[in-house]
Amino acid sequence: MDINKAIKQLNDIDYKLHAINHAGALIHWDASTGAPKNSVEGRAKTLSILAGEAYKTIVNDEFNELLTYLENHKSELDYVTMRKAEEFRDEYDRTAKLPQQLVIDYTEVQAKASAAWEDAKLNNDFSTFAPHLEKVIEFNKKFIEYRGYKKHPYNTLLDDYEKGLTTDILDEFFSQLKNSIVPLVSKIKESKVEIDDSFIKKNYPIGKQKELNKSILEQLGFNMDSGIMAESEHPFTTNFDRNDVRITTHYFENNLLPALFSTIHEGGHAIYEQNIGEELNFSTLGTGTSMGIHESQSRFFENVIGRSKPFIEFLYPIVKETFPDNLKDVSCEDMYLAANKTEESLIRTDSDELTYSLHIMIRYEIEKLLFENKVLVKDLPELWNKKYEEYMGIVPPNDAEGILQDVHWSEGLFGYFPSYALGNAYASQLTHTMKKSIDFDDDLKNGNLANIRNWLRDNVHKYGRLLTPSQIIEKATGESLNAKYYTDYLEEKYSKIYEL
Repeated sequence: MDINKAIKQLNDIDYKLHAINHAGALIHWDASTGAPKNSVEGRAKTLSILAGEAYKTIVNDEFNELLTYLENHKSELDYVTMRKAEEFRDEYDRTAKLPQQLVIDYTEVQAKASAAWEDAKLNNDFSTFAPHLEKVIEFNKKFIEYRGYKKHPYNTLLDDYEKGLTTDILDEFFSQLKNSIVPLVSKIKESKVEIDDSFIKKNYPIGKQKELNKSILEQLGFNMDSGIMAESEHPFTTNFDRNDVRITTHYFENNLLPALFSTIHEGGHAIYEQNIGEELNFSTLGTGTSMGIHESQSRFFENVIGRSKPFIEFLYPIVKETFPDNLKDVSCEDMYLAANKTEESLIRTDSDELTYSLHIMIRYEIEKLLFENKVLVKDLPELWNKKYEEYMGIVPPNDAEGILQDVHWSEGLFGYFPSYALGNAYASQLTHTMKKSIDFDDDLKNGNLANIRNWLRDNVHKYGRLLTPSQIIEKATGESLNAKYYTDYLEEKYSKIYEL
């Protein structure tokens, strides 16, 4: 085989898989943003056929031989082609271990589970979702059996979202966070500082919220010519390529902040995808390198920028002009404190920056138990409520505000949640380095994010999957992941707010 012919063959397969994934992502987008209720069956069938086509494209002798040939001629490959071949070898090895029919059947189960979750949440009834969740979990357990695991079955799923991540690493990581966050939360409970955030719970017409969020998203750097905003039950971002990146949010008429910060959060994901190197577009390398790095971008925009005092100084007059009656007696300092008020909360996506990681620890502990076969699906609501009482001192009053609040399990995203906490730590470490070369606070006060975006583009975004998460962090900051930057950031910020 000729090397040029082999490279062309690889690129053709790459683009075909991108097209199949594009079609599936469009169907998922439609399902979340406007498809009729009775479309579930047809959608599930179509997605299962697409999954079968993707499987056949990857798992065949010709593709395996092509990858082997490229591996034997690695010295003749440019870096991008070499990385494509490596990613496809990894995907081949993972997928080839699974029977094709199992993958096809799982896709159908997933589609039905997602629809069942949405209905169950709206009707506040976990029992109608439980049979679907049991199927999703059973399929994931079968995947682990076929693929194998080291030390802990959950490690196989964790590795899908963050290469090399294990329960041993996370147990240590969460222990560090817990040892820092829990005492800080206890000190804050003793603080005499009381933050009045009642003004954010007035009536904020959704139409005006949409206009505000769109203008802020553009200010952050989201390119509306290469993306759109929509509404869904659970906010999310989906990318088809760098020129078509879409986000959703969920609005509440009687609360200003959830949609605002969800939009900024999803904007962080979307800006990452829109700034991946153009040479990687339409390829397996043309997306974020891991969910941990992806969440570092969303959490960076939501918290490090969005909830910072300098950015709120910029934001304050814009929000006040949009809602003058609601905010006539509200100062910039009031808005900053309200955006950073910490308290026990039931809903992960509405939680404050300090207690957010506690929500993630709860989900991590439950997922570990599920894949250790130590808890049954029917007992999950009780376990969930027990964990929330232990960590937060509160018990969810119903399923919708408890076990049903997240979409992730209905989509089979077991192992994803820890990415959020890793993202917080990555974001703090990147910020620490970024501030050495950028007048960070002044830029935010002026609403000028160009320098920040350029730094992120040059150090994180442009690489897509060319570099691994650890390579990106080490290249950008000069060291491997260090959770101390995150715990120091929280300690400094909240000690000032609550005068500790």
